Amino acid sequence: MIDWLIHFSQGFLETCRDVLPIVAIIIGFQVLVIRKPILHPARTFLGFVNVLIGITFFLDGLKMALFPLGELMATQLTAPEFLGIAADTEQADWHDYLWVYLFAASIGFATTLAEPSLLAVAVKAEEISGGAIGAWGLRIAVSIGVAFGISLGAYRIVTGTELYYYIIAGYIVVIIQTVFAPKLIIGLAYDSGGVTTSTVTVPLVAALGLGLASTVPGRNPLLDGFGLIAFASLFPIITVLAYAQLAEWRNKKRNSSNQSPSK
Repeated sequence: MIDWLIHFSQGFLETCRDVLPIVAIIIGFQVLVIRKPILHPARTFLGFVNVLIGITFFLDGLKMALFPLGELMATQLTAPEFLGIAADTEQADWHDYLWVYLFAASIGFATTLAEPSLLAVAVKAEEISGGAIGAWGLRIAVSIGVAFGISLGAYRIVTGTELYYYIIAGYIVVIIQTVFAPKLIIGLAYDSGGVTTSTVTVPLVAALGLGLASTVPGRNPLLDGFGLIAFASLFPIITVLAYAQLAEWRNKKRNSSNQSPSK
């Protein structure tokens, strides 16, 4: 118990050091620039303490559970005995890693759907748009994009192809979609890529990438283990824009059928 308290205290102090600049900026602008007192200082202080404790527990949980779990799953899914290949294989065959792609897609979809930041953005988007943008539709579209992106990123790690090929091709698609997508959704679609890189998705995705690069023959964790988060940020933009274009097309088709004269 004493060892745990010492460990937690060290983590808490490190969190305080990291959060202190944010607190200083907020209080500094409130007092020196806006020149208004802080409303409910006791409640605000208690909220900051809760944030510090929560971040400390969360970071400790990452080190104890999520990172080891992601690396363990990557190791087990790429084990030669599981894949049915020779243990001394020097070059990976992407056909042998189909379960890895499926796991990457599943973990990407599930973690994104549970992402608190995405939930907050989706609820606000539905509220501001008056229901024109559905919260569930937006969350599912983003989750599908992350699932596809992480699965494609896992394929890139297995095959060892260059990262920039996928990124350049993806942004070319985004630019083309932006020209034809409804103006209402463009900003939200671009933000949807950012909200996926948050508390739930990033730890598991990073652990999966490092685990894959460490176990796939011929891969370097430093060169090949990173980059999955870029896929998780890019492809949700594509799927959200596609979701908006599909919804607009369906609305136009429905309106044209309603306006057509009845026989």
